[in-house]
Amino acid sequence: MEFLLNLTIYLPLLGIAAILLVRNNDEAIKWVSLAITSATFFISLPLLFGFDVANSAIPQYVTEGAAIFSGMDVKYLVGLDGLSMLLFMLTTLMGPIVVLASWTSVKKSLAGYFSMLMILQTASLGVFAALDLVVFYVFFELSLIPMYFLIGIWGGAGRIKATIKFFIYTLVGSLLMLVALLYLGYAAGAASGTVTFTSDWRFIAGPEFTLGLVEQTWLFLAFALAFCIKVPLFPFHTWLPYAHTEAPTAGSVVLAAIMLKLGTYGLIRVVLPAFPNAFMEFAPWMAVLSVIGIIYGALVAMVQKDVKKLVAYSSVSHMGFVVLGIFALNTVAMQGAIIQMINHGLATGALFLIVGMIYDRRHTRMISDFGGIAKQMPVFAVVFMIATLASIGLPGLNGFIGEFLILNGTFFSELYSNKAYAILAATGVILAAVYMLWMYQRVMFGPITHEENKKLVDLNGREIGLLVPLVIFMVWIGVRPLDFTQYSEEWVEHYISSSEEKSQTVLLNTNMDEIPDWTARMYKVEEAQEAVPFYAEQ
Repeated sequence: MEFLLNLTIYLPLLGIAAILLVRNNDEAIKWVSLAITSATFFISLPLLFGFDVANSAIPQYVTEGAAIFSGMDVKYLVGLDGLSMLLFMLTTLMGPIVVLASWTSVKKSLAGYFSMLMILQTASLGVFAALDLVVFYVFFELSLIPMYFLIGIWGGAGRIKATIKFFIYTLVGSLLMLVALLYLGYAAGAASGTVTFTSDWRFIAGPEFTLGLVEQTWLFLAFALAFCIKVPLFPFHTWLPYAHTEAPTAGSVVLAAIMLKLGTYGLIRVVLPAFPNAFMEFAPWMAVLSVIGIIYGALVAMVQKDVKKLVAYSSVSHMGFVVLGIFALNTVAMQGAIIQMINHGLATGALFLIVGMIYDRRHTRMISDFGGIAKQMPVFAVVFMIATLASIGLPGLNGFIGEFLILNGTFFSELYSNKAYAILAATGVILAAVYMLWMYQRVMFGPITHEENKKLVDLNGREIGLLVPLVIFMVWIGVRPLDFTQYSEEWVEHYISSSEEKSQTVLLNTNMDEIPDWTARMYKVEEAQEAVPFYAEQ
């Protein structure tokens, strides 16, 4: 199984050689790309079926290489656990779908275009499988390069501005994360007593490694900023609408379905186990930003005239829900956040595919240019409606499951200690119904005001084929969510418990004379030290 995991990660990268062999034949390039991504998906299925759900807190299919640098515990280390399993599978599923979505819409430099998609898939799979934080960082940064070229070369008229904004935002956050990672690695190496530097996530996440409160504060801010830019969380979201709007359809799909999840995944994978005290201390502030993002993204989406930009701003709102659930730090909300990452990838990925299909027919994305096309495109209308209802969280579809768990967990969160967060976030569900259904009504119904709309052709077999898997999973998760949440349940329970224990250990062992007054007050160290013996006696 370890071989299958590595083959799944690197097969798309190896497939570039096959693409280059047929680089002068556009049809061959498409079929080779489809074969590679399809093989990647099917090869990954035994990993899913063989996964031990009962032990999801323990990484499985682990491949551990030798140390890369002398005296430093930096090594190739990959595996899958309950947090990464479904995100890994979502990435392999989207591979052949984005290739099929590009079948007729991309006309130039096909070898380069599909090669960028392959690199992007390997980078994303590597992020979700990495158990060494240096390896995680390398794959995390690698994902920027193909997306940069996908937008910059194959994007729309404003692609240069969108590319520069995307790259600068994400690079700034990544450089801060690199500095913080170096500090964290040397601190972990000193704690291990065997090496000068270690980036083994298993050691850093374990109970034997703790950081002081001052260190946690600054490292949390550096890592959280990098990940929040990637999410993107308000107010670091401004690069996203430009990138989505100018990216080709496949780029928008991968960006929404996979790349945004790298940020929320990083918050859970790295920030929670490494900096538990800071995670809990900053949780109310992160909740404030999340709620603002939920409402702001919904309100801005409501006034958009471009349907693709509307869907882009809806991502800002929906990813706010995910961050809100993560920082609630209870089993219900965290489970909701993890499944909502999958839900958003399916529903919003489908919406971007749908927008791309209608753009290929009409060469416009302005809502005012449509109207009355449901009669001309009935199959399109049905699929569009299912994706729309999934996005707004209709019971029976996947979006409802994630949002319900997040709001439920947020309402009872001990970290937030204020039910207003859940109440205000719930308004985002109402606003989502407003802007999504209003958009759907204007695009699909009403009088036909443009002659071009009378000539529209319904979805063909290829387009139906790439949308059907997404629709199946939208319904499946909505009807039987336990089939999916079971993968992360044990992981969530274990790491919430271990993070709380680690945070209490840090507070109990903190020397008041060795930390600044602001830190003692911020983390309420004295109160915690007085409370711990009392509760221990009870």
